[in-house]
Amino acid sequence: MAYRIGFPILLVAATWIVCGGSVVLAHPYDPGAADYTGHRGATFYVSKRGDNSDGTTWERAFHTIQAALLAVPDDRGGHRVIVRPDTYVEANLWTGQKGAAGSYNLLLGDFDGRLGSGATGWVIIDAGVPDTAVRQRETMEPGGIGSNPGFVVEGAKGPETGLKSVDWWGPWRSDPTFSAICWDRWIFRRLYATGAEGGMGWDLTTQVGAPFSAIVDECVGIGRFSGAAAIGQTLRPGEPVLFSRSYFACLDVWGDAGGVYVRSHEESLPETPGVIFDDCTIVGPDNALHVGYPGFIGFSRILFKRCRLLVLNFSQPHGTPSTGILYTDLDAKYVHIDLEDCQMMGYRPFGSRSGEQFGYSTKGTVSAYVQYRQAVPDGFVRTAQWPADLFAALAPPVANPGPAAMVAPPRLVKLPVTFGPAMENTPVVFNGRPLLVYNDRDDTKNKTDGYTASMYLLIKDLATGDQVARFGQGHSFASAFVDGQTLHVFASEGTNHDWFQSLYRFSSKDLLTWEREIAIERAGDEHLFNCSVCRDGTGYVMAYESNLPVEFCFKFARSADLVRWEKIPGLVFQGTGNEYSACPALRYVAPYYYAIYLHAAPPGKTGWVSFMARSRDLAAWELSPRNPILEAGPGEGINNSDVDLFEFEGSTYLFYATGDQATWGAVRVAMFPGTLPTFFDSYFPASVPTVKVSAGEPVEGGQNDLFE
Repeated sequence: MAYRIGFPILLVAATWIVCGGSVVLAHPYDPGAADYTGHRGATFYVSKRGDNSDGTTWERAFHTIQAALLAVPDDRGGHRVIVRPDTYVEANLWTGQKGAAGSYNLLLGDFDGRLGSGATGWVIIDAGVPDTAVRQRETMEPGGIGSNPGFVVEGAKGPETGLKSVDWWGPWRSDPTFSAICWDRWIFRRLYATGAEGGMGWDLTTQVGAPFSAIVDECVGIGRFSGAAAIGQTLRPGEPVLFSRSYFACLDVWGDAGGVYVRSHEESLPETPGVIFDDCTIVGPDNALHVGYPGFIGFSRILFKRCRLLVLNFSQPHGTPSTGILYTDLDAKYVHIDLEDCQMMGYRPFGSRSGEQFGYSTKGTVSAYVQYRQAVPDGFVRTAQWPADLFAALAPPVANPGPAAMVAPPRLVKLPVTFGPAMENTPVVFNGRPLLVYNDRDDTKNKTDGYTASMYLLIKDLATGDQVARFGQGHSFASAFVDGQTLHVFASEGTNHDWFQSLYRFSSKDLLTWEREIAIERAGDEHLFNCSVCRDGTGYVMAYESNLPVEFCFKFARSADLVRWEKIPGLVFQGTGNEYSACPALRYVAPYYYAIYLHAAPPGKTGWVSFMARSRDLAAWELSPRNPILEAGPGEGINNSDVDLFEFEGSTYLFYATGDQATWGAVRVAMFPGTLPTFFDSYFPASVPTVKVSAGEPVEGGQNDLFE
């Protein structure tokens, strides 16, 4: 559902809101986003095919990433460094300029070639530079901190190839005399960092305890001691360190090695996580997470959401088993870990040097496949059989099909076409013709005497582009269903000054003459909007959107003939907890009902996205682990809403609305090269945990019992 004129959504400028351990992006901060509103900084290009002059175009591109980083002119933020896919043999990268509040800087690989580099694939930053000889210092440098000496570079007598496993040597510079605080408020996207101690991460060293924020998105990080690291920072209110949709792995079991390493320097345990991993695959021989070192005093709170955590050591108990998938060297009171909808495998879930259990919480489904004699903690679901899908995530993503392809994602492709200004719509095949049923209205006339006169229902022939019907003036939020030789169109009755009212059914056999009658009557002060109808084994089911009890949610009704509808009492879908759940599209593919609906921005996303859920009985639902299924891309504003879909000639097409949910919108289409059942099934891979949602108690007429 879109265009809620008169009910504005409050945005907090240039901030993030942290609620209950989750992060909601409340304003564009990313200079790579189409709707970015921060400072417009400079853009520099890196390509070995450039002339290495000033980096201002691809033709004038710098040859090295370091040269571009040093060209960033100021600390106002909004600067971009865009890199052509290739291998860059560089180490200890640094910048002289931080980002700014609301205006992060961006280091981006042109992974799919959309930014004009003429190439696709990974930007590989290989810190194994073979023409450099690196040795560990025997003593600390003057002015250095800690007790772990840095490195010294010597002249190589010949190539020294292989992993540069020397303390402090890595893709991003930090050492006992140099702090990685220079990377504060930077975004790293579509980069593959490897070849040395760490992959993607920072140690603040001389600036430990300082506020620090950064984002790693769609990256790969592989290192000896960690694949990703966040070390020395304190939480900046509303701006945690965020790792999203990425793959991280470490290669060692010695010392403080882990798939990811975190050591925050909070003076007390924060109420919200300071470091967040969202939709990441994390792999290690001994630990997926390692926190701190013996004797350190400082608090860390970490959130893992929709992550896959794999530890490979399943040694027998009398051998050398893993110390824990999640492990800390610290006293238990210094660590708290929040887990939400995660899947784990390893010898044991938790471990600590002291043997004490650190604080943790679970939300949704957190599953663990462990050695058969090991227990799983309270709040976990024990995985009984080998998790084949999880183990398949062990391999890092390849350059094709893409960095987000952690576990064979669905092949849903947005087509480069638009169907013009519109929002709510339904594609159907009627009498052999593919049609698009949609509506038009002028929301600038909302709460004026001319509002209902501006709205009407339309039908377009998708093959010819011709408009073949216009009817239903004063109605909007169109949804269509074909039953034999009759096309049924459901829509909400508008008003000039009192928002939308009840739902009506229009029906026609020739698209010329239309009958109209009430379908769902609103209750009291309730307002009804989008709806969707499908056929199941006993008749017809409707999901319809309401503003009560939650703005917005959806309810259900049944009919034997598409004419007389009975509301199903007690069923209200409102997500995981009274959350925005709008404009449902409902389908039935036995034994499941599938609903695609609109969701407010989850962590790491901007704007409204589309989620998918399924149910056997309309009461017990589970959310797809691959949510969101659609999110706004370049040129689409901050909205991918009002999804409806059909199967046509063996492929599935999703029609959806873009825009800003306030002033403009357009209908676009995405294609899945497979049947409708295959499309839905692909979003619920076997053995991957799902979030369970209750819409109410099961009722008579449901197809199956509640989930066990």
